[in-house]
Amino acid sequence: MKKILVATALFLVSLPVISQIRTPQASLKATVNQTVGLSEVTVEYSRPSAKGRTIFGDLVTFGKLWRTGANQNSMVTFSDDVVIDGKTLKKGKYAIFTTPKADNWEVFFYTDTQNWGTPESWDESKVALKTSVKPESLNRKVESFTIGINNLDNNFAHLEISWEKTLIAVKFEVPTHKTAMASIDKALNGPSKDDYYAAGAYFFQSNGDMNKALEYVNKALDMSTDKPFWQLRQKSLIQAKLGDKKGAIETAKASLAAAEAAKNNDYVKMNKDSIAEWSKK
Repeated sequence: MKKILVATALFLVSLPVISQIRTPQASLKATVNQTVGLSEVTVEYSRPSAKGRTIFGDLVTFGKLWRTGANQNSMVTFSDDVVIDGKTLKKGKYAIFTTPKADNWEVFFYTDTQNWGTPESWDESKVALKTSVKPESLNRKVESFTIGINNLDNNFAHLEISWEKTLIAVKFEVPTHKTAMASIDKALNGPSKDDYYAAGAYFFQSNGDMNKALEYVNKALDMSTDKPFWQLRQKSLIQAKLGDKKGAIETAKASLAAAEAAKNNDYVKMNKDSIAEWSKK
């Protein structure tokens, strides 16, 4: 009995030690972050190694849907809409599935990214985009499965998948020109009312130039037809900080009326409290 108790105690003591052992995974995780023009592209995947095995046509069966990597499905995220093979793929996150063949690969961008391997039940309605590409033979061996964003241009790049001596490249186009022109047009048209308000609020919150803060908030209000209660509230606070209590009360009353119309009780209370405070002699 005593021997059994000692053995049990030793086993229990050894458990925390065993639980702390760390070993590398067979297929290591990898993340690729790449800017293409003005768009951000992120790839998340696991990297199995060849280890002397024949990959395509053997380990990876030709004509069968493949997770395109190991472990959880590989994923790509686009910050903007992209164009692949003349078709638009909406911005977002997608699982990458492929059907490798000797002479061409089918590549699927699948909206359901929560799969360990391939989906138990394939749903065609979740295929956001499908394209076909011809595989290229490499004159070198790629030991570890690799997904990269290469052949960078301001307007396009290639999503490249390579392993063993095979590479496929999926070209995708990004809306760099459209994004750049929108930015240029906005800059040339001058700041928006939101820009002016944000600038005025920043000067106030950072104890900067209060006259500048008032100038910018006034410009925001001048550009607004509805005179938002939160902008009027910000103006009243700036006026009070500048020592213009009379002007602050007048503006706070306008903010109060707008807040009551919008049924925003928080701003109603804040304005009433400020009016009461600033009315004290």
